[in-house]
Amino acid sequence: MEHEKLERINALARKQKTPEGLTEAEKAEQAELRKEYVAEIRASFGATLDNTVIVRPDGTKEAVSERRKAPGAPAPMKKKDLGEKKPR
Repeated sequence: MEHEKLERINALARKQKTPEGLTEAEKAEQAELRKEYVAEIRASFGATLDNTVIVRPDGTKEAVSERRKAPGAPAPMKKKDLGEKKPR
């Protein structure tokens, strides 16, 4: 993402915390910039996983990208599965 867009995201976040807050146009701009930012992060993370290899104790190697596409592979974790705390 371009440096100017990241600066704009941060400027809008700072302004949102002030008493005057954001205008409706600025809220829409912020939402669009955040959407673009998250899409780029996901693409970057996907590229990282595509270049990651699992090395088994027996020395065999398996690409993570192949594992994700394999039939019978575990389903991707849902957001609620990540960091969900169980009641005590």
